[in-house]
Amino acid sequence: MTAEPVRPEAASAAADEEVVGEARWPMAGAVLAAMVLTILLPDSIRLGPVWLLPAIEGLLLVAVIAADPGKITQRSRELRALSIVLVAVLVLGALWSTIVLIDHLIVGGSETESAGELLQAGAVVWISNNIAFALLYWELDSGGAAARAHGLPAYPDFAFPQQMNPLLARPGWRPRFIDYLYLGFTNATAFSPTDAMPLAPWAKIAMTVQSVVSLAILALVIANAVNVLT
Repeated sequence: MTAEPVRPEAASAAADEEVVGEARWPMAGAVLAAMVLTILLPDSIRLGPVWLLPAIEGLLLVAVIAADPGKITQRSRELRALSIVLVAVLVLGALWSTIVLIDHLIVGGSETESAGELLQAGAVVWISNNIAFALLYWELDSGGAAARAHGLPAYPDFAFPQQMNPLLARPGWRPRFIDYLYLGFTNATAFSPTDAMPLAPWAKIAMTVQSVVSLAILALVIANAVNVLT
């Protein structure tokens, strides 16, 4: 009795269902970078004292890593809630600094008196927003990294080129944090999708908000810096 050969379709389906968890360190590195950027912000535009947000973000990051220390594969409601709270704190801090900075640019503030300080503050706020939105896309797309490790849904929130054309990637390809980081930075500079296309309403709203925030920061900061210099 001979074994029945495995059909290509069955092999492909098995590959699609294989658990492919991504490493935790890129996401953790982005959170640590956001914490450092928060410390570098001027006191006048930071939410709370210098230690508050980094302390909260650090505790949440440690809790997330402790709950799933290896590859991101563990699907847990509590763990996902912790991850979402961490991302929410990062987004809240970045948006708060953005709103305060824009207010100071319009009505005047201490950091607007020097072109160098203004450009530094604007750069820190701009990069902080890009990291925060990249983490937001990464955490919410298709149920999060742990859910994606167990297989991509038929209808994802973002459509990457590798999903629209499977010939562009190896079988079982999953988007990883670097893909969302690239998405966040290109959306902030081009003010439109350049790589992944937003499909879900929340994704379109989030990308619109990020584009508006980035446009406001770049336009107002550069205009005020030129005004100070002249």
